[in-house]
Amino acid sequence: AKDYELRQYETAKWVSTVIRGETQKEAMRQGFWKLFHYIQGKNEKEMKIDMTVPVTCLIKSGCTDFKISFFVPFKHQDSPPQPTDSDVFIEERKAAAIFVRSFGGFASPEKYAEEAEVLARILRNGGLPFHEDFFYTAGYDSPFKLFNRHNEVWYFKK
Repeated sequence: AKDYELRQYETAKWVSTVIRGETQKEAMRQGFWKLFHYIQGKNEKEMKIDMTVPVTCLIKSGCTDFKISFFVPFKHQDSPPQPTDSDVFIEERKAAAIFVRSFGGFASPEKYAEEAEVLARILRNGGLPFHEDFFYTAGYDSPFKLFNRHNEVWYFKK
């Protein structure tokens, strides 16, 4: 469609952490660093793991817990090293059909929320069933990349 796409994602492992009771921006900062330490070797194998994109953040309606995640690289999908930080965990996300809306620029929590609302409105107007009680933000760029930035919001299809 013009304003979104429908993607099919396969089952995959992600390394995640949940940050509670902070603003979304602060949760993203804290969560990013916890996960970054994991890929830098803070894991049972003391193994450095390549940084992947996107970095996702689970946003649930009326909830101040934010789950931040890095995709586990394909070569580690079968047996990712276990985190040594008790706040970091490996999760398996089941295969899913996901409605995705992409946008550029530097994404703030407000911009993500605005784009998620636009996508939700498009899906509702199109009669497309989706899980409305949560969405994911997905960021693809280093904070040092200034131009041609890529961000997404994801709603899971029902």
